[in-house]
Amino acid sequence: MKTVLIKTTLTAALALSASAAATTYPLTITDDLGRKVTLKAEPKRIISVLPSSSETLCAIGACDKLVGVDDYSDYPQQVTKLPKVGGLYNPNIEAIVALKPDLVLISQYGKLAEPLAQAGITVMAVNPETYDEVFSKTLVLGRLVNREAQAKALVLKMRQDIARIEILTKNVVKKPTAYYEIDPTPYSIGPNSFMGVLLTKAGARNIIPASMGDFPKVDPEFIVKANPQLILGVDAKTVAARPGWNTTAAVKTSRVLDLPAGLGTILSRPGPRLPEALRGLAKLVHPGLFK
Repeated sequence: MKTVLIKTTLTAALALSASAAATTYPLTITDDLGRKVTLKAEPKRIISVLPSSSETLCAIGACDKLVGVDDYSDYPQQVTKLPKVGGLYNPNIEAIVALKPDLVLISQYGKLAEPLAQAGITVMAVNPETYDEVFSKTLVLGRLVNREAQAKALVLKMRQDIARIEILTKNVVKKPTAYYEIDPTPYSIGPNSFMGVLLTKAGARNIIPASMGDFPKVDPEFIVKANPQLILGVDAKTVAARPGWNTTAAVKTSRVLDLPAGLGTILSRPGPRLPEALRGLAKLVHPGLFK
């Protein structure tokens, strides 16, 4: 009798929770282009032109709503089977329209909003850029697609997984100064970007000051003068060929590390694999913690 009562209570609680979490439509949200966008009903046919949005939708149980993705969405494996609609700066608008979406998730960059709106398609810019926005935009996506409870659960899980890694790296005595290269131009990451926050959480000290911005192009002489103890994102041979870089502590101690296959992609996506990205980065910075 007691078991039946517990099951009944639990079922009622879950039903109440699901009901409370259901999105009410029509739903009006101000998107990342500053536009007020209204969804008249729960979207059933969605196109995502950002890999991070594609991954987030799948992580909150809305993968089956996707009918098309951008050329770079490749995770989870399910999205690789969907029609491709181009990239951020070379979208195939005809292909997007032909798929008859009731919602297209775009970046605030590129120029997709106007032509698609003119075609009568609902367009929403959801574009996380900071560490905190990775979580807040996940909740926005959950609300858009009527998966609020799943989005909240995902955010909680991500924060818990990140906290477990931070326990290992937070109290490390020797945190190396680090330069992280995302492009050989060279471009790097500022401490306030989501990638910069991950680098700090991984137990490194970023040589790039916040005043340079989130993803600055850096003068190579600045990097030589900063003398990082760790260089990430580029191989040792390339670094050794650059004028003056062989004088850095990172080169002298063989602490120049290219990223393992796949990690660079995960690190560049402000989405649900943030904890996985942090763990991979922390292993490079402090390999001894993960033996």
